[in-house]
Amino acid sequence: MLTKFLDILLGEPLANEQGSSEKYNIPFGLAIMASDAISSVAYAAQEILFVLIVLGVSAYQWLTWTSFMIIGLLIILTISYIQIIRAYPQGGGAYKVASENISSKAGLVAGSGLIIDYLLTVAVSASAGADAIISAFSSLSNYKVTFVLIIIIVLTILNLRGISESSKIFAIPTYIFIVSMIFMILYGLFKYLVLNIHPSPIYPTPSNTTGTLSIFLILRAFSSGCSALTGLESVSNSVPNFKEPSTKNAKIVMILLGFLIFFIFGGTSILAIFYTAVPIENGPTVVSQIATAIFGNGPMYYVVQFSTAIILLMACNTAYTGFPMLMYIVGKDGYAPRQFTIRGKRLSFSFGIIALSFVACFLVIVFKADTHRLIPLYAIGVFTSFTLGQFGMVNHWRKDKEKGWVKRAIINGCGAFVSLITTIIILVEKFSEGAFIVAILIPIIILIQLRIKHHYDKVANGLSISQLNLKKVDFRVKYTHIVVVPIASLNKATIGALQYAQSISDNVIAINISTDKIAMEKLKARWDELDTDILLVSKYSPYRAVVTPLLKNIELIANSAANNEKITVIVPQFVTNERFGEVLHNHTSFFIRETLLKHDNIIVSTYPYHLLDEDIKQSK
Repeated sequence: MLTKFLDILLGEPLANEQGSSEKYNIPFGLAIMASDAISSVAYAAQEILFVLIVLGVSAYQWLTWTSFMIIGLLIILTISYIQIIRAYPQGGGAYKVASENISSKAGLVAGSGLIIDYLLTVAVSASAGADAIISAFSSLSNYKVTFVLIIIIVLTILNLRGISESSKIFAIPTYIFIVSMIFMILYGLFKYLVLNIHPSPIYPTPSNTTGTLSIFLILRAFSSGCSALTGLESVSNSVPNFKEPSTKNAKIVMILLGFLIFFIFGGTSILAIFYTAVPIENGPTVVSQIATAIFGNGPMYYVVQFSTAIILLMACNTAYTGFPMLMYIVGKDGYAPRQFTIRGKRLSFSFGIIALSFVACFLVIVFKADTHRLIPLYAIGVFTSFTLGQFGMVNHWRKDKEKGWVKRAIINGCGAFVSLITTIIILVEKFSEGAFIVAILIPIIILIQLRIKHHYDKVANGLSISQLNLKKVDFRVKYTHIVVVPIASLNKATIGALQYAQSISDNVIAINISTDKIAMEKLKARWDELDTDILLVSKYSPYRAVVTPLLKNIELIANSAANNEKITVIVPQFVTNERFGEVLHNHTSFFIRETLLKHDNIIVSTYPYHLLDEDIKQSK
């Protein structure tokens, strides 16, 4: 039943050969990759104004200059990432570039930054999407955290259904947002500049300045607005997810993505200035205020609000695409658990999707789905990876020296310099607001990755046959087997296990640990009725422990065994056909197996006895 339910929920399993159909073309690829980057514009201008509003009316003048700085950075990074796509079509983005051209440690720093960015993308985007809906329906504000958690769970299920299906589901709302934002920007500019309609601000602008203009204030506003550029790296990380020619398709998507961010972020910033939108904590968003000023409370206002909410939710999907692919590449290099490298039944990296959702839900609960508290953690990770990726590309062109390498190295060098300065600005300006958490987390993630790599290297070296002379491996070696069968009582399962044990060895020992003397004597009496020469060792446990004394007795037998003797433990286990039967039993056999497997002279085997309906009828 569980298998059937999962097939309905997640879809029928896909064969490996169907993998080529589970990839993006340009329209669907743009819809998935653009959702995170363009959704950031829904709160980027607002975050800038949150910083600058202390200047009063002057805040809107400096919003213009801050937006120009961010757009300039956008152009540099877009050109730089097109070069990364060209040089590294296998995906991995900044992680792969830094690993191969700087050092493995630099790659881990870039990878850790991206991991944090993807985790925060889900938490921030889902929370911001909830904000947009609550702006229209304020009565939902008390249920925000629950609402966000439900959103993440639904997105998880949709992504587990596979790349192809999820891209089709998410494409329509993404393009609705793009079209509605472009229409709002064009109509808002037409209304303001051509029709000369200048509505009064919905909320009063602070007339008394409470702050002083300084380079630090501008830099702080710039660092807040850089959230508009998060998600830009997703295309380079996921090049293998595009249909062939994957490199060409990824480049086209990257160019279109850069243009959309430029137009929507730039246009939103201009409209925020023209219509004097005021940032309000736990109130209507800046985009909501702009839409109200342009469309009133008509249908287009709700189209903008709902499309904004949906695109913020869809922005999570960029992370659901990029994070599993990144963890697959990191896992292939041995720095992440192997589970991240395994494709699920729908050919998606299911473990990566589930892990991403779990951590994102944890962040939402801890930060109470507060977008303003989450954003300071957001940009530092991705800009760290931007910086290392660009420096890595400079080294790549210097080593490769293909035609035109000097021009390409200069482009990436400019990107590296600007990204480094931006990273420092964000870290300094946002340090006390939460960026210090990311600064602590990155080294912790790297240490965990190094420990994982050390473990896999140790295991690989221990299992390696490179030093063995395979021609001299003796397959004629014979062992004397001592078979031990743990029994709690005498029943069909234990009798079957004892019969099987005696069929493979004449040296069989049955061990019973009992916490009840009467039950122990009853077992001995029933044992005497058996026509067997199997030795029964039955011991009373006055402190009600069963597993520990049982294991000690088995290990005592193993420690007394000769070099040519192997101890085989056969654990009887009955299997019930009832739906929830397994839940109702204590699974002692599981703990016995897990503990005994640590002993190098003990082989553990399970004897399954299937409890059939006929057995139940006979007992009645």
